[in-house]
Amino acid sequence: MYCAAKAGELQITRVLRHELFGTGIRVSTVDPGLAETEFSIVRYKGDTERARKLYEDTRPLVAKDIADILVWVASRPAHVNIDEMVVKPVDQAAMGKVFRRGK
Repeated sequence: MYCAAKAGELQITRVLRHELFGTGIRVSTVDPGLAETEFSIVRYKGDTERARKLYEDTRPLVAKDIADILVWVASRPAHVNIDEMVVKPVDQAAMGKVFRRGK
């Protein structure tokens, strides 16, 4: 479901960009990779231990990282639009490929 929702969000963003063409309204999507937020607790239905293990031995993005990026995207000059931005921590190469530092 999550992957389908993400794909849908991306398509809606692309369609909006075409629909709003010529209006001066900017449409952007910022798609973060591994980010340690409360979403994992919701995803695992309140199981905080399971959510914590997801990030164990990693250096994920945090909410402030994403917030800083959103402010940057929104603060570009009026003639600049950031269409799509994929942001991952250095330790993430792909969805399931995350470097774990170990102990």
